[in-house]
Amino acid sequence: MTALYTIIGTLVALGVLVTFHEFGHFWVARRCGVKVLRFSVGFGTPLVRWHDRQGTEFVIAAIPLGGYVKMLDEREGDVPPALVGQSFNRKPVGQRIAIVAAGPVANFLLAIFFFWVLAMLGSQQIRPVIGTVETGSLAAAAGLTAGQEIVSVDGKPTNGWSAVNLQLVRRLGESGTLNIGVRDEGGSAEQQRQVKLDQWLKGADEPDPIRSLGLEPWRPAIVPVLAEIDPKGPAAAAGLKTGDRLLGVGGQSVSEWQQVVDSVRARPGAQVVVRLERDGAPLDIPVTLGAKGEGEAAAGYLGAGVKGGQWPASMLREVSYGPVEAVGEGLSRTWNMSVLTLQSLKKMLFGELSVKNLSGPITIAKVAGASAQSGVGDFLNFLAYLSISLGVLNLLPIPVLDGGHLLFYLVEWARGRPLSDRVQGWGVQIGISLVLGVMLLALINDLGRL
Repeated sequence: MTALYTIIGTLVALGVLVTFHEFGHFWVARRCGVKVLRFSVGFGTPLVRWHDRQGTEFVIAAIPLGGYVKMLDEREGDVPPALVGQSFNRKPVGQRIAIVAAGPVANFLLAIFFFWVLAMLGSQQIRPVIGTVETGSLAAAAGLTAGQEIVSVDGKPTNGWSAVNLQLVRRLGESGTLNIGVRDEGGSAEQQRQVKLDQWLKGADEPDPIRSLGLEPWRPAIVPVLAEIDPKGPAAAAGLKTGDRLLGVGGQSVSEWQQVVDSVRARPGAQVVVRLERDGAPLDIPVTLGAKGEGEAAAGYLGAGVKGGQWPASMLREVSYGPVEAVGEGLSRTWNMSVLTLQSLKKMLFGELSVKNLSGPITIAKVAGASAQSGVGDFLNFLAYLSISLGVLNLLPIPVLDGGHLLFYLVEWARGRPLSDRVQGWGVQIGISLVLGVMLLALINDLGRL
């Protein structure tokens, strides 16, 4: 069933985003009087094709990893004299800029729409209340204590842990002061705490901002009774079964599930003795833990899970917006995610953020399947984020991408004449090399995660 969700989720995600992106080019091209020869979703062998009244061929092709809009252009072949006026290359530079920019703009508009829908649907957020603070950590040095609720990070309100994490991600690899606004349990006044950062998590492969500060979110205590076993995980290999109640891991007594998680995470690849109770009798079972991640980011893996605990109503917060307010929320979230994407790319370029955070088609497929399986809201959220990424990446000034074409046309507009074919050819060759290099790196990262 998971594989089915992955396949369907990936096809729907790519189909929607690619179609909308290419439709942006198509719609503006038509408005500018350019003849569109083909509108293709996918590459390779056409699976379905049809023509409209204006002679445009619409195609759904076999390889769903992109798409294109082919326009009449004298640079790509002979054009009948009667159709020269409909050629892309004959249009004023302003119209060519509009046509090229329309694809990424369409992706941003789609993200705004998805966020608008999500804002009206509303969501249930867990209040960002601190459960524990690690002794000697950055959070402890700043004076953060258990029971406090984080109400802002760097002046941005935080109504849930996802908002806290998002604001912390912005500071990865940086030095300086991180301002965290907190409110004591039962209090109403906001207090500011300053966390001192020094190249914080610079180059970390899989950064966990909240834990890296030394914070553990508050969560209800969960009895460590196993309810799920990964059939290919260390727990199954050692003979652990559903219904087992864990009493200790590696000589440490445990009474709730988070203690198990913390103990296992700290021992990647280690052999530990798990003490448990089965059918009323105690048992000691040796388990060789797995490991996820690499280097300092490596964490132990048991391959077992429990039933979720019951959250008290006081710890939950309903967040929703009316139709008008939701427009502002959609615009705000799209802008913030676009800026964050650009900042992340800049940090990767300067070594402040590890390039191992780049994701390729395999990770996209896995996340698409998981979000589709989680529900409509999660899937729409994923589509919005992916649409923003597609829009931002296409605007990068790299030849062969929309941003590269925009760069050429902006130079033409400033100079009053286009760059020479030789210079544009060099640019395209460099652009192809860069894009292929990034795609290869992303694919290597994907395979590493597998």
